[in-house]
Amino acid sequence: MRKKLLRIEEIFFKLLMILSLAIVVLVLSIIVYTIFKKGLPSLSWEMISQTPKGGYYFGKGGGILNAIVGSVYLAFGATLLAIIIGIPVSLLLNIHLKKFKRLVDSIRGFFDLLCGIPSIVYGAFGFTIMIFLGIKASLLAGIITIALLILPIMINAMDAVLKNVPTGLLQASMSLGANKSQTAFIVYLRQCSSAIITAIIISFGRAIGDTAAVLFTTGYTDNIPSSLLQPSATLPLSIFFQLSSPIPEVQNRAYASAAILTIIILIISLISRVLSGKYNKHKIS
Repeated sequence: MRKKLLRIEEIFFKLLMILSLAIVVLVLSIIVYTIFKKGLPSLSWEMISQTPKGGYYFGKGGGILNAIVGSVYLAFGATLLAIIIGIPVSLLLNIHLKKFKRLVDSIRGFFDLLCGIPSIVYGAFGFTIMIFLGIKASLLAGIITIALLILPIMINAMDAVLKNVPTGLLQASMSLGANKSQTAFIVYLRQCSSAIITAIIISFGRAIGDTAAVLFTTGYTDNIPSSLLQPSATLPLSIFFQLSSPIPEVQNRAYASAAILTIIILIISLISRVLSGKYNKHKIS
């Protein structure tokens, strides 16, 4: 009787997992299908290669090159800044502070809390700092704000992998004469390189697709920024402004902009898969 109940329980949860997967795939497929169905007819080389002309948001000529370039600048800048801070912090938690379990657990709880804060709060915080320092809306302000937003996400993702690295690896490295810093940046990074790349790509996707955090800090312009101190357009804000238009042609362009954003994220994801497979050979099993 007990074996029969266990068998029924196993079948139930297996069906539940299959159903959950089917729902996720179905919803994602509907979203992607809707975006490309409405966006591809309005997508053109002019839209990708030109900045907005006068009256673009009223259905006239031009494109969203300013938003594409601005989003790439913003996402790469914020991700690079988060990497510079995030990798050392993750290694510090798992190597130098490994013995201080309570302290490490408290820091991890703090980062978990930061991950749950809505992006609009980060935007408001960045805007408050801008007012205090007398800084205008600019690409630099947006990069710093988005870096603060994705930093906890990146650290948590890296930490989840680094804390599962066998302790014996650290001991073996130090027994051969390496110090903790050498072990961290040479041994641990090579061991977890594929997972770290995945964490970086997840953070990049969050950075390029966020709207609320850049609404107050990055500003918006029809020009491509040539300096970090200039305002910058972004694809999410461009989509928002176009969808807000009552003109159907402009709304269709919003879906085309969303399709471009989806394609960029897809390309980055494919690159991450290739890099993860390439560097996975360094992992010690």
